[in-house]
Formats: sequence, C-alpha cells, structure tokens
Amino acid sequence: MPSAEETSVHQERPEVRPTRRDPVAVSGSELIGGPAGRWALRGHSGQNPVRIVALVAIGMFALGMVQKMPCYNWAWFRGAASQYTHACYSDIPHLYPGRGFAEGLIPYFDRLSGDMEYLEYPVLTGLFMQVASWLNPVGGPLRDQEQAYWIVNAGTLMICAAVMAVCAARTHRRRPWDALLIALAPAFALTATINWDLLAVALTAAAMLMWSRGRPLAFGVLLGLATAAKFYPVFLLGPLFLLCWRAGKWREFGAAMLGSGAAWLAVNLPVMIGAPEGWKKFYSFSREREIDFGSFWLVITQRTGARISADMVNNLAMALMLLLCAALAVLALSAPRRPRFAQLAFLVIAAFILTNKVYSPQYVLWLIPLAALARPRWRDFLIWQACEVMYFLGIWMYLAYTTGGKQQGLPVEGYQAAVVLHVLGTLYLCAMVVRDILKPERDEVRKDGSDDPSGGVLDGAPDIFALGRAGESAWEPEDREPDGRTRVDWGKPPREAADSGARGPAER
Repeated sequence: MPSAEETSVHQERPEVRPTRRDPVAVSGSELIGGPAGRWALRGHSGQNPVRIVALVAIGMFALGMVQKMPCYNWAWFRGAASQYTHACYSDIPHLYPGRGFAEGLIPYFDRLSGDMEYLEYPVLTGLFMQVASWLNPVGGPLRDQEQAYWIVNAGTLMICAAVMAVCAARTHRRRPWDALLIALAPAFALTATINWDLLAVALTAAAMLMWSRGRPLAFGVLLGLATAAKFYPVFLLGPLFLLCWRAGKWREFGAAMLGSGAAWLAVNLPVMIGAPEGWKKFYSFSREREIDFGSFWLVITQRTGARISADMVNNLAMALMLLLCAALAVLALSAPRRPRFAQLAFLVIAAFILTNKVYSPQYVLWLIPLAALARPRWRDFLIWQACEVMYFLGIWMYLAYTTGGKQQGLPVEGYQAAVVLHVLGTLYLCAMVVRDILKPERDEVRKDGSDDPSGGVLDGAPDIFALGRAGESAWEPEDREPDGRTRVDWGKPPREAADSGARGPAER
C-alpha cells in the first residue's frame, strides 16, 4: 500500500497525458474516440499505461513480422533482388548458414570457412545467436531451418521489444504515455527483425530505468551487458560523467563505472582467454571495414569519385566524433540548467551514428527510446520517423537497382538523396533537443516544473560546478515536493522561481 505522503504527491502531481498537451496526439486520439475526459477512471486496471504500451509494442512488432512474410515465404531463397524489391531483407536467416550455426559451429571458438574466419559480432550477441540456434527445432532442408531460425529469433526479439517499451514507460514516472512514441514508431516495426540490435536496445532501456530509480550499480551492470551486445551503449557514460561532474555525484558515477566494467568483463573475459582470435574479430572487422551504406562518407566518395581508405575514414570519423563530444561537453557544463540525462544520451548516440562509416537501417532502433525520452513531441518525432522510413525504403530500392539485372529500383542519385534525408532528419531532432537544453522553458518534460525524471540522483540536485560559474555558490532549489524533488518554473531564474513558489503550467 502506498504511504500517505506518496498518495499526496500523486494527487498533487498527476500523470501527464499527451492528449491534453500535444496537438498531434490530440488529433491522433480522435481515431480511438478522442482525449480522455476529466471523469476518466485514471487508476482503472484496463487503462494501465505500461500495459497498454507493452501490448501496442508487441502488436507493432507483429505487424513488422507480417511485413517480412514475402521474404519468409520465398524471397530470401530466390536470389538477392526479390528480398530488396519487397523491402523485407533480414540478416538472420542468411547468417544461420553463413556463420556456421547450421553446421553446429561454436562462435569465436570454431573457425569459419571463407574470408570472415570468425563471427564478427560482440560476445553477448553471439551468445544470443547461438542459443537461438540451439532452440531451433527444425531439421531437414536448409530452407526450413533458416525459416525456423528466423521465427525463434523473432520470438526472443519480441520479448526484447516489450522490455524496451515497458522500461521506457516507467523511466519518466509521470509520463508513461510518452512510450507510445516508441511502440508506434514505424521504423521500429520495419527494422526490428533485420538484425539482433534489439537485445542491446532493451538492455540500455533497462539501464536507463535503473538510473532513474537511483540505482547506479544496477545501471552500470545493465549498461555493461548492453555494451557486450553492441558497442554504442558505452557512449552513455560520457554524458553521465558530465552531469555527475556538474552535480558533484562522483560516488554514483563511480558505482556506474564499476558495474559496467565488471559486467562487460564477466561476459567477455571467458572468450578473451579461451578464443582470443575469435574475440578480436568484432574489433578488427570494425576497424578494417570500408565505407558502407548509409553514411555521409559514402555520399562524398560517390559524388567525388575519390576513394577514402578504411584507416583514413577511421581517423576522420574519430576526429569528428571527438569534436562533437567536446561541443557536447561545453553544452552540458554551460547550459543555463543542467541538461536532462536522456537529452545528452540521445545527442551522443546521434553523433556516433552521424559520424560512423556505416549506417545500417536497424541502427535507428538505438535512437528511438532515447528520442522518446529526450524530446517527447509527436510532431518532431514523426518528422524524424518519416525520414527514417524513406531511408529504409531507399536502401532496399537502391540494392534492387544494383543487384537486379533489369536495373529496376532507385539509382545512385536517389539513394544519395535518401541518405541526406536520413542525416537531415536526425540533425533536425538533435537541433530540437539542443534548443530545449538552451531554453529549458521550451522542454516538454520540464513545462510542469519537473527537473530530470530520468536523472535519478541528478533529479533536483544543485549544481556544484558549471562553466563560467566555477567558484560561485551553488544553486540550491528551495521549493520542493514532499518527495524531495524540485518544483521550478523554468521560465524564471531558479532563485526567483523558488522564492515566488511558482508552479508549472499544469499546476497553476
């Protein structure tokens, strides 16, 4: 049973409903009867937002599986062009024989025939792939085995999708409905079963939830596991370092670092010791890989005709990423209010995606949960999603054009336009997040007086350090909720807002 204090806080600060604040959400809700009225049963079990979000996410995932049916039935097995013209390509069935699972080979320990030599995925993803092959119940023709392998993986990835949606819905306690952005994202449905990225995405979402609940060690463990499945989650430690520096939360950051390092080592160390050559394959492949689909580097080489070697693009991409990280550090330490964790997390992963030498269509999954937490506005989210869907269609039509004998599809100029559209869509959403950081009164999450709902120990904490204000007395919020969280009118300086006892627009 909740305490009297918790009940009073819930009554004073009710659940935020986008259908009462977001014009696009209001219009969209007309499809199901319009926004909830003032007499709606808020606590009714049938209207539990986390449950609804999970069910919607599972439904969209299922629709994505239906979209892959032409390939499942025949196009995966009749040459390359058909799976591209139907936009239903997936790595999963092809890598079942291609990475030795059909032969019973053990990833990293058994050498593959051909140029790849060893599985080129991080260890936890390799384990996920191996377990799915053990669960594959079908023998006989290879085609039947590939179909069954995709079904088994789709079932486990559906669980990951549900975990991702539930964790995102619970991260911002008062804004669970924002997770519908994730569940209804078109790019989520289209790309969920292309590869195994949802494993890392679900672990990252769970890590974000743990941090929001003030559990830095659990956050670190889950983030370490996510990094053992895909490399990108490790970048979240950078924004966390900056925010903990500004708030003086070194003990919590240390716990997060300890947990992430220990979890990553626990997964990787057995393979590092037992199969060092196989373990190194992911890192050597990433380093030696040439410029590939989806990156603006590819557009540059195609437009200029100049070849950029793998070593050179690695150095250029690293330099550009470091430059963007430096700009992000200045933004985090000098912004008028300490940015929210989700905002900086989205920006750093977007920077990595934009500077990387490859952008596979499923990489959009990395950003979808972070975008919903960083900028929960339906208009901006859907603009970005429209750009990603166009890129999703563009790459398959381009591959159909280049692999099909009849050259039916999208020529190189059209594909370049799709890449530019993807880059512009991501930059647009980044610009909106940066604007929210520089003008916190425009931040949708902070309009009701909240500080950083996903920030955990950072939520409502005073600044200890900020660029341009080092040595000054730290800002100490005075107007707090009964649970200790800050209530601030972000349109006023913090001291003025606290002295006036201001409330956010939803509380006036």
